[in-house]
Amino acid sequence: MRQAKVYFQNQLAGILTEDESGFTFLYDSGYLQNEDSEAISLTLPLQKEPFRDTVLFPFFDGLIPEGWLLNIAEKNWKINGRDRMSLLLACCKDCIGTISIVPNNVEEE
Repeated sequence: MRQAKVYFQNQLAGILTEDESGFTFLYDSGYLQNEDSEAISLTLPLQKEPFRDTVLFPFFDGLIPEGWLLNIAEKNWKINGRDRMSLLLACCKDCIGTISIVPNNVEEE
């Protein structure tokens, strides 16, 4: 299992998890309680229930670089281009815009 903390404007917005069944995004309860909180994406509206999918959500996949920058990331970090979560964790700590993706080191059970 791999996890990432998702920050919106430097505030923890939620946790993205990849496990054997796919991907889950869950908004942080503290983030949801803040009346000024905004959804990180139109496709991921604010809600208490987790979002689940078998593939990486398009919003997060769109944060991963493309073209020559993706080639550099794949070559330097030796990441397979189909391993979208690894690319997201390696390349999206300091994205353009308000979103940051930070690896959340979790012990596998």
